[in-house]
Formats: sequence, structure tokens, C-alpha cells
Amino acid sequence: MQQDDRKLFVLDTNVLLHEPLAIYSFKEHDVVIPMTVLEELDQIKDRKRDVSRDARVAIRALEDILGGTTTPEEIVQGVKLPRREDHGDVSGSLAIFPDHQLEMTKTSLPGDNNDNRIINTALHLQKIHDPRIVVLVTKDINMRLKAKGAGILLVEDYRTDQLIDDIRFLTKGFHQFNGDFWERKEHVTTTVQGRHTVHTVPITEIGDENFYVNQYLMDKDSNFCGRVIEKTDTDLHLLDLGKDRLLNLDAWGVRPKNIHQGMAMQALLDPDIDLVILTGPAGCGKTLLAIAAALEMVVERGLYDKIIVTRNTPEIAESIGFLPGTEEEKMAPWLAAITDTLEVLHKNDVNPSGSMNYIMDKANIQFKSINFMRGRSIQNSVVILDECQNLTASQIKTMITRMGEGTKLICSGNLAQIDTNYLTAVTSGLTYIVERFKNFEGSANIYLNGVVRSRLAEFAEENL
Repeated sequence: MQQDDRKLFVLDTNVLLHEPLAIYSFKEHDVVIPMTVLEELDQIKDRKRDVSRDARVAIRALEDILGGTTTPEEIVQGVKLPRREDHGDVSGSLAIFPDHQLEMTKTSLPGDNNDNRIINTALHLQKIHDPRIVVLVTKDINMRLKAKGAGILLVEDYRTDQLIDDIRFLTKGFHQFNGDFWERKEHVTTTVQGRHTVHTVPITEIGDENFYVNQYLMDKDSNFCGRVIEKTDTDLHLLDLGKDRLLNLDAWGVRPKNIHQGMAMQALLDPDIDLVILTGPAGCGKTLLAIAAALEMVVERGLYDKIIVTRNTPEIAESIGFLPGTEEEKMAPWLAAITDTLEVLHKNDVNPSGSMNYIMDKANIQFKSINFMRGRSIQNSVVILDECQNLTASQIKTMITRMGEGTKLICSGNLAQIDTNYLTAVTSGLTYIVERFKNFEGSANIYLNGVVRSRLAEFAEENL
């Protein structure tokens, strides 16, 4: 490959914090890390925050490549990136650029700001390497605008972990057919497996939709609702559920208010599904269904030993240490949605407060900080990971890999309520796992369509 055919990618600090091993994601192209980025990583690595771990991982990755006998001249010129098992197509180089040595020019931005120094580096490289393509990669939207305005031709977001281009194309977990599903189905085979009825339907008679395991199918004109339990090259095997049966499911006194909640509850109560992902607008019932199903499976059915509830908030790592009490008590302000839900489930009891305390003890409900989940192996539990839209793909991977034998993970979130810097609906970890796990037989994803909290909440969701 000619030198001019290889692009030069200049990485911002937030790219390495979002994905510490991002240097391996650019295949045959070369990567440049400005010295300012190393300084920012150094400032972050010693903070008592979860992001500090990502900074340390990024620094160690750079050390593995540039450390040892590498000379300063080689580091500036570029060192060939080693091949990794998960990045076998890597063939570019990695260089550190001493941006503190750059002289100010009329075309450069003021050098008293770290973002400006990184932009000036990209401008300098674009000038000296012309006509080679130089790309500045940053997850900071404002920095991308500044860079464009300063004269950098190509400025991009880091999208290696982005699986879809538009949130409208995100898998919803169900497919609705027009009319009656059973019309013009001529080659259906039905078998009874214990208490379950399974239909085998040729894919050619259903349509060209890209169906996947644990996707729910329903129609508009009949009572049909089924779940794909197996897919072959020619057939779909559908577990017959029926809308009426789904709407009559019961978990801890809670019944579905619509068919979408019915599908979600069916997945939540199925012990063969290890991961349930609930998405949807505020007020659609994600947390209520998750808590009700968890209590039903732990207390009533005895399928699991305890319930662990955790979530991520932007300020949690900085603020949790200053709150009084145990870890559970420190977490309480950020998990008020869970305690609110428990109050709703027991509001008609003679002594609601006593009932809540009894149930929290009986179900062994534990509130845990996501910062302290790393390194754990959680067995025989229901884990509820709330507000997933604020997690990166790397953070959610860390959580999922904590799940041990006999544990069910429930992830919920609203992609319209992202509070974390540098994340959008298409780059959120919640979007990532919805797409990555849709073909996994041990997971189900349901978009809860419709606000059921109140007519006020429904109007606000639709009109504000």
C-alpha cells in the first residue's frame, strides 16, 4: 500500500477513555497521539473514579508498544502496531507527537487550551503530510465543530462500536404482521412439547423479515402471539403464547397493561432467558416490571437467591464517598426509582413500610455501586442494571461478564434520556447490546411501546 493511501488518525483523550484499546481499531492506517493527550490521561489515572481505570488501561497499552528499547526518534516517527488476536487486520503504526514544541501561527488556535493544542496538532499534520488524509477523531461534539472551523478537513466521531446509523433502525424485539397471521399459511406443522405448543412455519410463507431467536411475533387481527425459539435455513419454530395468556400473566400482583408489557413479563419470568433488555420511553413500566418479576422469581418461586440492583449516574463516583452510611445507604439516593416501585407494589398493605422492610430482607435486595462490581462473580441472583443508556459498550461488557451460573440480568434504559458526556443514542452501550445480543438464544429484547404511568406523563412524552 502506498503511503498516501494510508490515513493518519489523530486521537483525542475521550476516545481512549471511551475505548482504551482504540489504537488497534484503525486497521492499516496510522495513529498519532498528541503529547497533550498523555498529559490528560496522567491527570485522570489517579482520580478515584471509574474512568481512571480506563485511563490506566490506555496508558499500559501505549507502554506495551512504545516502551522497552524504543528510541525517542522512533516514537515520534511511528512504531508498528503489533497484531492482536481480536485485531488481526492491524498493520499501521503508532506515534506520539510532541505538540508542546509547535510554534503558534496566524492560522492556529490559542494554545492555552488542551482541545486547541490537539486541534493545532491535527492542523500541523494536515499541512506537512498533504495530500495524505489526516483525520481528527473525538467524541466531543463542540471540539468537532471547532476543528472544522479551524480548517481541519476531516473530523469524525469514534464509531467502531456503533452498530447502527439511526436509532429508528434499532431492533424492537417484536414484529407485528398486518391482518391475520394464519392466513395463507399452508405448510404449518404443530407439535405439543409438555405444556407448550410449538408451530413450525416455513420462512418463505412469513416474509423476508430478518427474524431471530426470541423475537416475538404477533398480528393485528387475531389473538396470535408467538416467540421464535429456533430458526433454521428454511423454518421458524414458534412457541405459541397467545395475547390473552400474555395479558393474564401475573408477577407479584402486577399484570401487563398492554401486549408489549405482556411480552416483557413473559421474557422476565422465563428462567431459560439469561438476559432481558427493556427499552422504551419514560413511564412505560420498565422498572416496575423488572422489580415485580424479580420478587416473583426470588420470593414466590425460589428460582434465585437474591436481587442485586445497580445503576450508573454521571456524578456517582465523585459523590458516593461523601454520603453517610453503608454502600446500600450511599446508593439509596440514586436508586429512589427502585424504592418508589417497591412502595407502589405494597401501597395497599396494612403496614406498607413494614411490608417493604420485610420484603427487602426476604428477597435479600442489595443496592450496589457499579464501581465495585468489577472482579465479582455473581451467582444465583437476579441483577437489575437500571439506566443502561448512560453506560458505554465497554462498561456494559464489564457488567455482563460478572454474571455467573444461575444468574439473570435485566438491563433497562431510555435512549432519550442520556446524561453522559460523549454518548448518543446510537453509541450508547444499551444500543450496542440490543444489536449484539439479538441472535443470542439466551437473551430477549423488548421495546415497551406506550406510556402507562399516567395520562400526564403520556401527553408529556408525546408532545414535549
